[in-house]
Amino acid sequence: MNGMTSIIIPTYNGLHLLRTCVEHIRAYTDVPYEIIVVDNGSHDGTGAYCTQEKLTLISLPHNLGFPAACNWGMRAARGDNLLLLNNDVYVSPRWLSGLIDALYSSEDVGIVGPVTNYASGIQQVEVGYSDLAGFVSEADRRNAPGAQDWREVRRIVGLCYLFKRSVMERIGWLDELYSPGHYEDDDYCYRARLAGFRLLVANHVLVHHEGSASFRHRFPSGFRELVERNRRRFLNKWKVDPLQFIDERGGAS
Repeated sequence: MNGMTSIIIPTYNGLHLLRTCVEHIRAYTDVPYEIIVVDNGSHDGTGAYCTQEKLTLISLPHNLGFPAACNWGMRAARGDNLLLLNNDVYVSPRWLSGLIDALYSSEDVGIVGPVTNYASGIQQVEVGYSDLAGFVSEADRRNAPGAQDWREVRRIVGLCYLFKRSVMERIGWLDELYSPGHYEDDDYCYRARLAGFRLLVANHVLVHHEGSASFRHRFPSGFRELVERNRRRFLNKWKVDPLQFIDERGGAS
């Protein structure tokens, strides 16, 4: 029994993205879910929008970063499954049921993710669409009813990140060492693998990702420096380079 999924969406001054994100969830999700928006101190009307749309809202007084926002959402989640979703990710027909099928394909699978137009590693795939209508059509064809195409990997990118509650109960929260963000997802994957969980990419589930919109807005001149700093933090913590876990051409281990 896989029950309900808690969809946790951290956001910061991204109402224009959040609206489309929520619209796609509501249009294309065919299994039980709740939406938890964690507002990282926005001043663009996000709170009023969430109230109007009757979304569960956690309103933080200022921007605590992506890992902390996710942790607030995880603490509030009621679902058997938890899904961390970037506010600039737009989902597609049967997306969540497809991910859940992968998650429950084996007892030892702990985290799954989709493929997308924009990500690091093998989750990025070639796409042919040029607008959101084209995306939905392409994703619908890719994820035909009954489709199952899973690949074991060593890391899942945190843009759309589904895991069993048992993973959280075993390994805890995201490490806020990586605030404001980047490599907290790699860290969580590494800890999950150390705990004996396997990771799968659902190749038949396609989502659209606008691409690090929030971070690039907040750190226009220091984005690469932020990513490199957090890579070093991972390296110092685990004594391994997280770049070795990026499966570029489909190799899985």
